Amino acid sequence: MPELPEVEVVRRGLQTWVSGRTIADVQVLHPRAIRRHLAGAEDFAARLRDRTVGDACRRGKYLWLPLADTDASVLGHLGMSGQLLVQPQDVADEKHLRIRIRFADALGTELRFVDQRTFGGLSLHENAPDGLPDVLSHIARDPLDPLFDDAAFQAAIRARRTTVKRALLDQSLISGVGNIYADEALWRARIHYERPTATLTRPRSAELLRHVRDVMTAALAVGGTTFDSLYVNVNGESGYFDRSLDAYGREDEPCRRCGTAMRRRPWMNRSSYFCPRCQRVPRTPS
Repeated sequence: MPELPEVEVVRRGLQTWVSGRTIADVQVLHPRAIRRHLAGAEDFAARLRDRTVGDACRRGKYLWLPLADTDASVLGHLGMSGQLLVQPQDVADEKHLRIRIRFADALGTELRFVDQRTFGGLSLHENAPDGLPDVLSHIARDPLDPLFDDAAFQAAIRARRTTVKRALLDQSLISGVGNIYADEALWRARIHYERPTATLTRPRSAELLRHVRDVMTAALAVGGTTFDSLYVNVNGESGYFDRSLDAYGREDEPCRRCGTAMRRRPWMNRSSYFCPRCQRVPRTPS
């Protein structure tokens, strides 16, 4: 699933190619793509028609497009395979095209939501007073947000009775971090994924947060991480951070720091990658 860097790359593309344009028409080609909009396809299309798209926004892994002169926003959830593509109108439809949004201008491009597995979708939501869609009220700020509170995060993670990777993936504590970047940050910090958060000192929690920011910033600079053709930017280009991964996906390869063979362990229906020498298994039971 796309994490913060991948979603931010898409947000920037939407800001460039979609924000400020007025919607002329909406076609919903698959009902699952708007299943979170309970009023249905016709209502979804009608409420978007003739509305001007505001600045593209993001919090953590979630992005949305505010609609000018309303208190509503279109929330985009990419799921496992969702793509928001800006395409010339005369380009052939993608095989898994789910929603088409056309604009009332002469630029000749349209916004397409393509989703092979139909886990993602678009939906319309009312905005909270702070401009955040109401369904995202529980989502914490992400570590690249200028208003992210480092001290509050450090105190909260040390107070949790959980393990460090579970805490990093808790979107109510810190948003935008997923499985890939959690493994990368923990490798950089030399922390085992099952280490209890209560054992983190304040300096260690600050160091971990710094590594989370560093790995996300590095990934963002090269367009995010792409392992197949499902994640792409709005222009169809893939990210290249997978070539720089130090931990994730490197089972049995030598640790880039000490040369020990990297290991993979099943973890919460996912996998965790770590160096058994650099990231010692915690002695304290988790």
